Amino acid sequence: MRDVAIIGVGMNKWGELWQKSLRDIFVESALLAIQDAGVDRIDSMYVGCMTSGLFIGQEHLSSLLADYLGVGSIPSVRVESACASGGLAVRMGFMDVASGMSDIVLVGGVEKMTDVSGDGATYALSTAADQEYEVYHGITFPGLYALMARNHMDRYGTTREQLAQVAVKNHENGSKNPLAQFPHKITAEQVINSIMVADPLTILDCSPITDGAACAVLCPATMAEKISKKPPVKIIGTGNATDTIALHSRSDLTTLNATVKAAERAYQMAGVKPDDIDLAEVHDCFTIAEIIITEDLGFFKKGEGGKAVERGLTALEGQKPINTSGGLKSKGHPVGATGVAQVVEVVHQLRGEAEKRQVKDAKIGLTQNMGGSGGSAVVHIMQKM
Repeated sequence: MRDVAIIGVGMNKWGELWQKSLRDIFVESALLAIQDAGVDRIDSMYVGCMTSGLFIGQEHLSSLLADYLGVGSIPSVRVESACASGGLAVRMGFMDVASGMSDIVLVGGVEKMTDVSGDGATYALSTAADQEYEVYHGITFPGLYALMARNHMDRYGTTREQLAQVAVKNHENGSKNPLAQFPHKITAEQVINSIMVADPLTILDCSPITDGAACAVLCPATMAEKISKKPPVKIIGTGNATDTIALHSRSDLTTLNATVKAAERAYQMAGVKPDDIDLAEVHDCFTIAEIIITEDLGFFKKGEGGKAVERGLTALEGQKPINTSGGLKSKGHPVGATGVAQVVEVVHQLRGEAEKRQVKDAKIGLTQNMGGSGGSAVVHIMQKM
């Protein structure tokens, strides 16, 4: 198996992109990544997208996007694993290069979510939950994560203020990210007093509906050393796992088992431990998700994630910076693109290109991307070459 490096990344400004189509926003980010890599060809392509059929009525993205990008008849695959589609596309691209099947692979993620009504978006997102046993009975993702939050609060003493501090921190980081959808600072009081969605989660505990895309170019590490215009970043570990899709089938609502298993596999492959990670981009679709994920990744003991946020340990200058990009909460969450955007942020950090949100002496970064209420998860670990 060949070592794999990332030699180019690209991402466009996220938000409500009314004047652009899905194909437009994907090609924008793809061309940025190709230009950043300095390559003149693509051997194959993987695109993460959760549900373009429900959001814009368009399937068959593997053909559509390869054609619109102008890369000819290359092998192209659309990857779906709910909100983990982007992370899984990166993993598929990694495996393609590592196996020797392709040398230069474009991996991307895209979603156009604002062309439907709020009800339409809620329905499209709900397809990532168990239709017969959850959605049919009226539950939504805010409701599922509210159940996790209440359980975590009752079991470990996590407070409403600690949940709010996750949003405050991520918006602080996002205010330094020019590509973020909501680059605005907020206060804990604003979070707590905003519109209630599913007790205890208010609207400012929830990630937004977003249009956007992100891409990266992968190649063998030996090739990267010869052709890369910028310092290449090596993918040293990758892990993927699944769990029951329905929340009620799990033995513990405060643990995301797919994340635990995916992380274990990525750590083992990389030969590193949680303490070796300098920064991480994690799937903060709701504030409670970040708290649980930081525990499941081994950064903090179970039940200590909320206290870690409160003490500033996950802040930009903290012991374990989390979501330096602003996370899903501030940067935005175009579901199919999120996992790739996390990789884009870590690459910028390891190259030393993150400007005002740069983590000092960052050498190893991690991304954690998950689908639905944690029914699937992908973890990548990257190191500066």
